[in-house]
Amino acid sequence: MTKFSNVVRFKVKAECVDDFLQHFSDLPPFEGKLSQVLIKTGEQNYCAVGLWESEDAVVAARPAMIASLDTARHMLDEISPDMGVTDAVSGPVVVER
Repeated sequence: MTKFSNVVRFKVKAECVDDFLQHFSDLPPFEGKLSQVLIKTGEQNYCAVGLWESEDAVVAARPAMIASLDTARHMLDEISPDMGVTDAVSGPVVVER
């Protein structure tokens, strides 16, 4: 089965950075997730990158991931009116070394 990845971009409110990092560190394990990292891409900008066993694992975990995001929305700034507070993409892993 093909591994799958999801990437979510966040813009964290300046006064909430420490709380957001703690929230991310405290996330529960999701079934089928192989690994997850949080990358700092700017002063208040971050990307979460998850590696999953399969697309089915991501789909099954989506409700729990959204519920977790709902508890952190107050810490995030809107990226744009069209996107809201997250910019998410996902797809199959095509190269892994």
